[in-house]
Amino acid sequence: MFTLADGTITISPRSRFRAALILAIVADVLQIAVFPLFVEGAESPADDVLDVGVGAVLAYLLGWHWEFLPSFLVKLVPGVDLVPLWTMAVANVYRKSKRIAVTTVEGHVERPALRDPRNS
Repeated sequence: MFTLADGTITISPRSRFRAALILAIVADVLQIAVFPLFVEGAESPADDVLDVGVGAVLAYLLGWHWEFLPSFLVKLVPGVDLVPLWTMAVANVYRKSKRIAVTTVEGHVERPALRDPRNS
């Protein structure tokens, strides 16, 4: 959800991931289904602009992740646009964030308070 504090809008991490996944799916659908009808693959300026824009927005929404770099670079190889790399990158970032969250929660061990040696 969105919260407004001190004139700034804060978006929850869940909403950020949802927006990033929707953006990645739309970008991949455009590159797989629509752009090949009008332009020539890797030489397409529209395809390049879309990749740069999607990479920038995903980095803004989710922060920089190494998964975005191969997704961007591999798109320059002709024919690889038929693989939904942006969607796979966002899904991998989501999977890693869930694994880190679970590890953090599981790694948290409640320890009893230390006794004051002067009161023993």
